[in-house]
Amino acid sequence: MKRLILALVAVAALHAELPSAIAIRNARIVPANSPTIARGTVLLRNGLIEAVGTDVQIPADAWVVEGDGLTVYPGLIDSISTLGLPNAVTTAAATGGGRGGGANVIQAAPASTAPPARGPEDRPSTTSWEKAADEVKPTDTRIEAARSAGFTTAVSFPHRGIFAGQGAVVDLAGEKGGDMVVAPSVGQYVTLTNSGFGGGYPGSLMGSIAYIRQIYIDADYYQKAKAKYAANPRGNPRPAYDRALEGVIDSPRVLIPVSRRIDVDRMLRFATELKVKAILYGAVEGYRSADLLKSAGVPVLVNLRWPEKARDTDPEEIDNMRVLENRDKAPSTPAVFAKNGIKFALYADGIERRTDLYRAVKRAIDAGLSQDDAVRAMTIWPAEIYGVADRLGSIEKGKIANLVVTKGDLFQDKTEVKYIFVDGIKFEPVPEEPPAFGNRNGAPSNGEQQ
Repeated sequence: MKRLILALVAVAALHAELPSAIAIRNARIVPANSPTIARGTVLLRNGLIEAVGTDVQIPADAWVVEGDGLTVYPGLIDSISTLGLPNAVTTAAATGGGRGGGANVIQAAPASTAPPARGPEDRPSTTSWEKAADEVKPTDTRIEAARSAGFTTAVSFPHRGIFAGQGAVVDLAGEKGGDMVVAPSVGQYVTLTNSGFGGGYPGSLMGSIAYIRQIYIDADYYQKAKAKYAANPRGNPRPAYDRALEGVIDSPRVLIPVSRRIDVDRMLRFATELKVKAILYGAVEGYRSADLLKSAGVPVLVNLRWPEKARDTDPEEIDNMRVLENRDKAPSTPAVFAKNGIKFALYADGIERRTDLYRAVKRAIDAGLSQDDAVRAMTIWPAEIYGVADRLGSIEKGKIANLVVTKGDLFQDKTEVKYIFVDGIKFEPVPEEPPAFGNRNGAPSNGEQQ
């Protein structure tokens, strides 16, 4: 009991010491959507950016962070993630034969004791009603490592099944889950694998596509039936409530996986057929697909877990030319997209160590992506893609005070993260853990299309 009282007193004292304002002065400022300020001040108050510029007056009640030799960036946004969802057991996915684009998926569930699914009417791979915003928790142990890498925000999704559920934009700090949510429903995460649902149905790529098509046909009919009943309920039977279809209808965007150029072409056509606002993700062969994407005007989320040979493969095995070309050219995808005016963002795919993340982004920079565009691809551009650029993604007056302060240019080998601000609260990075046994990223390697 005495320990509990002391802990409560310590927490109360900590909150009492929190300043009403923080000023980072005499720093280099990279706003992301406007020219760099060589020497200026960012003033934070009540979790928001109150002022930014060269002539900001620092109030007497502000804590001052000396910014000499430091650079202030918008906080990084991980545009596909499970951060904040501590029950999400993720793997760096092989793409299910190249189908999934290399995004995280949940490991297959234990075998179900329910009868095998009979077909689409059972919707065995749909949990579209699930919302990450309802499940997010600050107790996720991965959050601290992500913050230390410069991430202040994640777009977190349920990942299990074909229609996995609705993602939320979440800030990576808060006393409870509700404090973290910035936008509660920003898109439906769709995969092309069933992750162990329903006795294996559907069990093929074409089966998954047919399954998705049927869900949207059902949703269209459901909406029409609801509208007809709402217009004239008297004397007519009401449509049965269907939470699976409600979840599909409620989602403003649909995330669809792609890997190869043929996948990009197929899924762009499929999105047009379904009449959905699509975001493609994965894009291992994005460098081959710029013409298709530029014509379609569809944004893409590019996986930073670049293809590489797994350490446990047979050293005598000879890889085909397509695999070798993907390993060599996949990091050039962001530069190709930037050159062609294709809206894109980068996502970490579970890369947790700061050095591994920066190394992955540096590979894109070395392949032709500009430093400024690398910053935009992890700040303002994901905010624009998800419709939250009015509150996140750049250093502007009135936006949420999410910042990363570095010594050195972001994504360079010797750059140090000095401070991270989430909702105006200051954090310092924790020491990095040594890399885990595995590939060069310290994690299972991205699947490759053979």
